[in-house]
Amino acid sequence: MRVDHRNEVGWPSAFALILLSAIPIIGGVLRLKGIAPGAPVTPDNVRFVNAPAPIVLHVVSASLFCVFGAFQFVAGFRRRMPRWHRVAGRLWTALGLVAGLSGLWMNLSYDLPATDNALLYAFRLLFGSAMVACLALGFAAMRRKDVRRHSAWMTRGYAIGLGAGTQALVQVPFSLDGPPGVLGRSLLMGAGWGINLAIAEWLIRRRSPARPTPGQPLAAGGGVP
Repeated sequence: MRVDHRNEVGWPSAFALILLSAIPIIGGVLRLKGIAPGAPVTPDNVRFVNAPAPIVLHVVSASLFCVFGAFQFVAGFRRRMPRWHRVAGRLWTALGLVAGLSGLWMNLSYDLPATDNALLYAFRLLFGSAMVACLALGFAAMRRKDVRRHSAWMTRGYAIGLGAGTQALVQVPFSLDGPPGVLGRSLLMGAGWGINLAIAEWLIRRRSPARPTPGQPLAAGGGVP
């Protein structure tokens, strides 16, 4: 089967994903700086100071997951270095699982700040669980050598992991006259995840090859990680 390379992710797209990742990474680094030894304890960071493990795990793993994931999605990289792609993919999946599970840990263990509400709490539970499930299903599909489903599930998991970057961008136009209220912020956060998943589904369908006839193997290199 001939692969349509027009539907594959290239280096410009990878760098765009890294730029999108930079937004939450910078925020995470600033958050960790705020709970470093000697940093002042404030109402905003006291919950992190008292229990730093989940946020440290989340910031580190999510940052690496977002950056490494951009390279995992470059088709040329996969074709030229398939072994490295497989080895790095296992590490990348582990980072994503740690990021998702530590995010759920944070949501379940930290008190809700004044800027959050039950809706955002539910969104985080939903999308955090979905991210973990997508990565687990993607890994299981690869173990079965089902490249197409592996690609689709990993794309969805990565899209959820990149949600924080899109959430920051979505909030910009709604913050020009002041920060949105608690409900508005929760809806915008949910919209960020929703936008990413919608784009992921569009990409999955755009690059999906025609269903092979019985006994016809899938084309190699046509999917994402």
